[in-house]
Amino acid sequence: MKPLPSRIAGSGDLERLRKCQRYAGANSASGRDLEIPPQGARAMSLTLGEFQLDIISDGTFRLDGGAMFGVVPRVLWERVMPPDEKHRVTLGLNALLIRTPHDAILVDTGIGAKWSAKHIEMYGIAHETTVPQSLARLGLSPEAITLVINTHLHFDHAGGNTYRAEDGALRPTFPKARYVVQRAEYDHAQRPHERDRASYLRDDWEPVAAAGQFAFVYGEAEVSPGVRVVPVRGHNDFTQCVRISSGGRTAFYWADILPTTAHLPFAWVMGYDLYPVELLENKKQLIPQAAAEGWLNVFEHDQNCPWGYIVTDENGKYVVQPAAP
Repeated sequence: MKPLPSRIAGSGDLERLRKCQRYAGANSASGRDLEIPPQGARAMSLTLGEFQLDIISDGTFRLDGGAMFGVVPRVLWERVMPPDEKHRVTLGLNALLIRTPHDAILVDTGIGAKWSAKHIEMYGIAHETTVPQSLARLGLSPEAITLVINTHLHFDHAGGNTYRAEDGALRPTFPKARYVVQRAEYDHAQRPHERDRASYLRDDWEPVAAAGQFAFVYGEAEVSPGVRVVPVRGHNDFTQCVRISSGGRTAFYWADILPTTAHLPFAWVMGYDLYPVELLENKKQLIPQAAAEGWLNVFEHDQNCPWGYIVTDENGKYVVQPAAP
């Protein structure tokens, strides 16, 4: 499939964008009135050159809408991501499976299933499916994964790294995989500061370390032929995005640098982001590049539009054209 053009035109294209639920600056009623079924257990697959890509869902969860949009006024963000009665917005948990001639790679592992009833209620965790169940629908067991890439070690990205076995012990979910993370991110997770301490849970990585399965990287690196980790500072110090290249085409897994399609405007960053101005500058560099080069973009926390192409509309505004499975 050829890369999409960097400009779209016509009402039909814009209607497809609205069916992807949202883009910042949308007409005030459109986001609120849409009725879009959640992705749930439905697998989505695309080819990228020699690689097979699949969205692997871990269900959904909910976070405070104000925290997800930082200084963006509620009157704007609620148009594109309506909150519930507790002011929370629903977010996807979209891991990415990359099957290459060399590896079966899983990018991030979701929120996992080790949660107490109290925290399930607090975060509105809904496992319509889990990462292992989504893999099973593709005929894969956890043992088939040879490489796990953790973009960072926050609980909603690394929670599925481990599971609690019947004997109560915590074990790595993917026993034959190397788990790739930035060494500096791992070191910070051991000693987080007050600002981000709640985002790190030791049960998500200590069993992996004990099993000797971590493969640490230092900055940008190719971790498998055609698959590179690319650190992008902004959300925190050491988040790594993932760039996938095959057959002259590129896919990019943004993690929390661009968590949903609603965060496409440069200034729409999260309250959770530790370095919002630096993140804004990185978005100003990467988003135009993604549009110009026709990247397939993966939005980890978008429950309705997990991937698509960044294009410009008739007014020159960046929007997302959803990728067809």
